[in-house]
Amino acid sequence: MNFAKIDFINLLPFNVYLKKNFKSSQIKAIIEYKKSYPSAINKKFKSRVVESAFISSIASRREKGLDYGIIARSNVQSVLLVPGVYEKDYQSDTSNALAKVLNLEGKVIIGDKALKYFHTHNQDEFIDLAKAWQDKYNLPFVFARLCYNKNAKLLKELTKNFDKKHIKIPQYILAKYEKRSGISKKDILNYLTKIDYDIGIKEKRALKLFFKLAKQKGI
Repeated sequence: MNFAKIDFINLLPFNVYLKKNFKSSQIKAIIEYKKSYPSAINKKFKSRVVESAFISSIASRREKGLDYGIIARSNVQSVLLVPGVYEKDYQSDTSNALAKVLNLEGKVIIGDKALKYFHTHNQDEFIDLAKAWQDKYNLPFVFARLCYNKNAKLLKELTKNFDKKHIKIPQYILAKYEKRSGISKKDILNYLTKIDYDIGIKEKRALKLFFKLAKQKGI
């Protein structure tokens, strides 16, 4: 299986699960080689360079996927907008679209750098885009979906036992991400309590609404 992973803290539980459950060292090497940020993975998936990946929700329209995603049901801390002149984040398609859908102007920041920004700035200096969406529509927000274009059966078999609550992230991995991001292990673990992965009825309703609003904006 040719799988590309988003190398952000928000997918640490899933990436740990993959590492434990993929038995093939060749597949593990491919996953590490293909890792990147969301908008780059979107392009690789659309061009069929990779067979499956978490891709940005806005790019997942009309793509086949499982009921897994990157979901925020409260403030997410890692998708922020600093009010001012609009400036998109080159790493994310969905977050840029979300800012436009919410009619918010400013600089979009996502991922680990946004989480670092969250912990080093006053909260009146930025807007949490997931919280802004929830305040307006009373729905969770789905930032990415687990999609595939080949090997659906293998992907379903691999992910069927994934449960965030049962994933323990090894200390050496937490230490690696702490050093890389400048975010403490305590703050990383607290952040991960705000991320969910199961797409249910509310999440599907949220996706449908987001796609509708994005289309109205010409996105």
